[in-house]
Amino acid sequence: MKARVYRSSNREFDCRLESSGEMVRAKAEANLLKRKENIVVGDYVELEKIESTDEWKIKIVDPRDNEIYRLLVRESRKKVTAANCNYLVIVSSSSKPEFKRGFVDRFLVRAFQWGLTPLVVFNKMDEYLGDDFDIIFENERLSFLEHSAFELSAKFESYQKKYLQNGIEELKELLKGKTSLFVGQSGVGKSQLISTLAGEEIELKTNKIARSGKGSHTTTWSEIIDCGDFATIDSPGIRSLSLEDIDPTDLMHYFPDLEPLALNCKFNNCEHLENSKGCQFFEVDREEGVLSRLESYNRFYEELSALPFWSKKW
Repeated sequence: MKARVYRSSNREFDCRLESSGEMVRAKAEANLLKRKENIVVGDYVELEKIESTDEWKIKIVDPRDNEIYRLLVRESRKKVTAANCNYLVIVSSSSKPEFKRGFVDRFLVRAFQWGLTPLVVFNKMDEYLGDDFDIIFENERLSFLEHSAFELSAKFESYQKKYLQNGIEELKELLKGKTSLFVGQSGVGKSQLISTLAGEEIELKTNKIARSGKGSHTTTWSEIIDCGDFATIDSPGIRSLSLEDIDPTDLMHYFPDLEPLALNCKFNNCEHLENSKGCQFFEVDREEGVLSRLESYNRFYEELSALPFWSKKW
């Protein structure tokens, strides 16, 4: 019987049956527990009920569409925390905390690394004054995304979008029947947004932001939470801002808007700086949005290259 893993605990898994929606507790067969890849939240599995009991066992784990993971560099393996997620919803705010372009670009890297479709949300737009950032420019620099950014106020659902094509209703429609992971700095209104979209109060675990700005590990435990028309993966173990486990030589692959230009640079080791000879980014005048994305790439590359990749603890 087909099911999906909603949470795990001590080698036991709460699974939701696709046929009835019933939640059952299942144990994995020994051969599955010995696999290199652990069973994680979001996995689709095949269950079998143990005859003459109320107990279930996991017989098969289906192939995954994508994985949310970290690379453990020194162990040469991936640590997967969840699977089969549709969207990475990157939530920013117009004030308190102030909008940070770098945060959006960091999680866009994660979205493309994990194989998720990114959605960028500008929240608290009822407080937007236009002093700190230009929402039109920020939307245009993200025009390469499959879906345009969303303008809304989770606190005031009646807020009418003024600058962008997409608002709360368009976001609701897109999330229907899908599984999404919401990320954002502390205070941007992730929980409020999820509750507004669900039409009810949704309690999520808190992933506090450390003073270093790189986030803090609370736990790697994850679960799927039903939110009416959609589902969200609540995973406080995802570190908020760090990209430390990414090999700098792979970084350009996660900038799909820049990679085609980079491949046409005259030299394979091009640093993509303004004084780089034969760099395609500076051979002709580029739009400011493209250059702002390149600025993020160069900043991340410098950060990731500060230590030899093999020596990192991830």
